[in-house]
Amino acid sequence: MLFQLVQTFKSIKIKSILPVFISLSLLCTSACKQEKKLQNQDNAQAQNRSNTDYREQIIAMDTLPPNEYKKAVYRADSLLNLSANKTDAPFGYYFRARRLALEKQSDTARAIYKLMDSKGKNTETDLLMDYSILSSQTNGGAAVGATLMKQTLAKIEKAEQLKSKTTYLFYDLLAKVYYQNDNPKDALSYATRYYNSHPYQKHRVIKQRYFDISFLLATKMGDFNKMIFYNNKARTLATSINDSLALARTYDNEAQIYDRQGQFGKSLACSKIYFEYLKKTNNLNDIAYNNLATSFEHNQMPDSAIYYYRQGIAFEKKNPTGRRKNMFYNGLISAYKSKRAYAEALEAADSAYSMEIRDIAAIDAVKIAELHEKYQAEKKDRNITELNSRNDLYQKIITQQRWTLALAFFVFLGVLSFLFIIYRQQRLKGRNILLASENKRLNIEQKLLQVQLNPHFIFNAIANLQGLISSGDSKEAVRYLSTFSKLLRNVLEQNTKEFIELDEEIASLHNYLQLQQMRFAGLFDYQITANHLQLENVLIPPMLIQPFVENAIEHGFRNIAYHGSLAITFATAHNQLLITVDDNGCGVSAKAAVQTKKSLAQVILKERLDVLFNSASQQAGFELEDKSDQGGRGVRIIINIPLVKD
Repeated sequence: MLFQLVQTFKSIKIKSILPVFISLSLLCTSACKQEKKLQNQDNAQAQNRSNTDYREQIIAMDTLPPNEYKKAVYRADSLLNLSANKTDAPFGYYFRARRLALEKQSDTARAIYKLMDSKGKNTETDLLMDYSILSSQTNGGAAVGATLMKQTLAKIEKAEQLKSKTTYLFYDLLAKVYYQNDNPKDALSYATRYYNSHPYQKHRVIKQRYFDISFLLATKMGDFNKMIFYNNKARTLATSINDSLALARTYDNEAQIYDRQGQFGKSLACSKIYFEYLKKTNNLNDIAYNNLATSFEHNQMPDSAIYYYRQGIAFEKKNPTGRRKNMFYNGLISAYKSKRAYAEALEAADSAYSMEIRDIAAIDAVKIAELHEKYQAEKKDRNITELNSRNDLYQKIITQQRWTLALAFFVFLGVLSFLFIIYRQQRLKGRNILLASENKRLNIEQKLLQVQLNPHFIFNAIANLQGLISSGDSKEAVRYLSTFSKLLRNVLEQNTKEFIELDEEIASLHNYLQLQQMRFAGLFDYQITANHLQLENVLIPPMLIQPFVENAIEHGFRNIAYHGSLAITFATAHNQLLITVDDNGCGVSAKAAVQTKKSLAQVILKERLDVLFNSASQQAGFELEDKSDQGGRGVRIIINIPLVKD
């Protein structure tokens, strides 16, 4: 139950605020001063519009399903990471932190959120930062201490005083905190405030979330009729919008309703439906384990119940930021009692009691010492009361353990040794494979860097730039330098990636070819064609085509008496990306063709294709065709690689 509420709350994002309108200045005596003031006003209004646009985007993302929301965060992070505008910086930090939070890097995300601090210059941005940090600190699912509660209340008061639209997010946060502190009444009050103040409260995603929260709170308060009402509402909405996850969640809710009605068979069937869906979609959580185990227990199947209680405890331990809960141990107590395994039941009771004391201490940190002493006293009293009953139980346990302990120890030791040896061998084998692959990849990258932009070309480019400057053609020199810097920047950025979008590769080719056209004025024309391709969705290894384009210009066009023409075409066929580089240069002789096939650029290309595709049993390669063999001019290169989409 608790995990579902946390899952429901953690997708909440920050809202927007209304733009602050800049008041007009009084008329100045000087026309020059008046113009300067108006210009400053325009800049301030543009900045406010930019901030408002980002906040509106964040609010709109609140209505996205989880998968679409994740894509939107990644896309915004990528775009803002490339922005040089200082106004975008706080939102760049926000989306980078949200991305880290989605990747379960909570500590790093909190550190990034703190970089949004405007030092009081922008209160709305500061509220966005405060909410994000507080929300990340309460995502463990356990009880929230007094200090964090006071901080949350203080931020709500500040947001209300400023009449900020972000206030609804703090309502949502406080509802979650009250729920985790076992106060469903106040949680329901703030959940209602959150929903009523949400700018998209009529959206189906917001409605679905509200129905889910209301069901959880009704369950916590024991209101049976409201449980049925809100679950029916949630199921109707989930069916109408075809939300499979929300629909599966209603089966978990229905399992709880059947359980309260004493229809344990139906409850178990519903729990299984929900559990299998989460398992299939890789969305399992601790509540799913607990609910399924409870259904097995109520159906008199203690062994299955114990198995899933133990699986839930193991699942909890995998989350380093979360706090362990005592619900699994409470379930183990009941299951072990039904099997008359009292020693295991007692061990689970001790664990559950320890966690209960921990949560009480977290809620009211001031009473930690008093609660600890009370716990010790109660534990001693309980031990004295149960001592007589334990003696008989211990005698039976000791008798059983004497026969099984030695055998279990040797079996366990043998299995552990065997598994360790297998694990060690597999790890060493995998490490050797990775090292070999990494070494080969680094060698290829080193060779690729040597041929992408060779020193000879860079020297000629700089010499040509120097000539333009000396001739006094500053406009052409600036254009030449701008294109050259773009090309170098693209090369440096793309060399760190295995794949880039096709439009990035085409942009790099345009920069390179324009630079060559400025270098060899009037020598050739070029054309780049992408037949019916979504450029931003198709991925390609960076700098795959540039070596062949360079060969066409340097060796095909420089010694011809006619105008050169270069055509680069991208097309798809049979789930393959076909790339054609076609020129009308001087071509190659039979001997030169053999040498070209062994050129460094082609050797490196073959190695790259082997590493990226052929090693994974995918088809990739290239062909070189001398058109003079068919009475034409020039060379045609055809490269084919698997079609990779984003």
